[in-house]
Amino acid sequence: MSSIRPSTEVPSPGGDDPVPPIRRPATGRAVLVLVLVAAAAVIPLLGPFAALDGTGEAAAPGVTGVALLRTVLFAALCVQAGEPFAARLVRRVPGAPSVDGPRSWSAYAPWAGFLAALGLASVVANGNLVPHTVSDLDIAGLYGTRDGTLALLEVNAFVVAALCARSRRPASALAPSAVVVVAEALRAHPPAEHTAYLGSALTVVHLTCAALWAGGLLHVVRTLRRWRTTAPGAGAALLGLYARVAAVLLAAVTATGVCSTLRRMPVSTVLDQLVTTAYGRTLLAKVLLVAVVSVFALAARRRLRHGDPGAACAPARGEVAVMGAVVAVSAVLTALPIPIRWS
Repeated sequence: MSSIRPSTEVPSPGGDDPVPPIRRPATGRAVLVLVLVAAAAVIPLLGPFAALDGTGEAAAPGVTGVALLRTVLFAALCVQAGEPFAARLVRRVPGAPSVDGPRSWSAYAPWAGFLAALGLASVVANGNLVPHTVSDLDIAGLYGTRDGTLALLEVNAFVVAALCARSRRPASALAPSAVVVVAEALRAHPPAEHTAYLGSALTVVHLTCAALWAGGLLHVVRTLRRWRTTAPGAGAALLGLYARVAAVLLAAVTATGVCSTLRRMPVSTVLDQLVTTAYGRTLLAKVLLVAVVSVFALAARRRLRHGDPGAACAPARGEVAVMGAVVAVSAVLTALPIPIRWS
């Protein structure tokens, strides 16, 4: 969608030359951005209490703050991993413009991730409680605990990623991104958990594929917007190429998500816990949102197959918007109490 809304030319009252068309700002896009930002903040702020309502479960202190910080962290990770991935797809498109690409966000995303990781590390430094003053923090204690070490590892990884993004080889930022993924997977599955390393392995695959899927889609849609007039054919080819890869990523996300769910909720209790526990309710909301993303994706691919690349951009943008909600709900999921594994 263009930021300039075209209008018909109006003849000049005193001559043959038409008056230039009036250019109106695309206020609709600005409103949409504000709505998406508000939704991204509302989900982690209100989601935990909505999920916990009526379950009898107790929320951890500072659950909303942790959910909000993890939303920022996951969003930064998606941008950081998805942009180089999408750029690699762009290079495989025949006739793709070499200079007419969207402005890179990968140089800024790591700093947002750094601030979020720093906030989460401060929570760990205060015994998993939200600190109110600097004196509450036990910085030295971070080095003596597993959670503290992982938190510091994420903070440092985002700093290294920011430096790599400014180097001559910005794709090297994928290495510290992988460190963040592994640290998140280990944090989510402490050693006391049954088959913790299997759970961590599933989370590594799940989080990696999800970051590539969401972040790659964001960059592809931004690229399509840049190419909508200069190279619409290349844009259609890029969307088709991404669609084939995204199908594989979606299959991996679904498979690992199902396996992780069954590790925490046995088959005989899944249906019950999906509606009676906060974790189950949030997981159900995530599944429904992913289903909506899939509907948008199918609509975009169908229009693309019918030879209408311009019309395929609208559902692709909707896909990105809902994907942002999926990221926020995933962050809420990490802050909620783990369901009891009934036998």
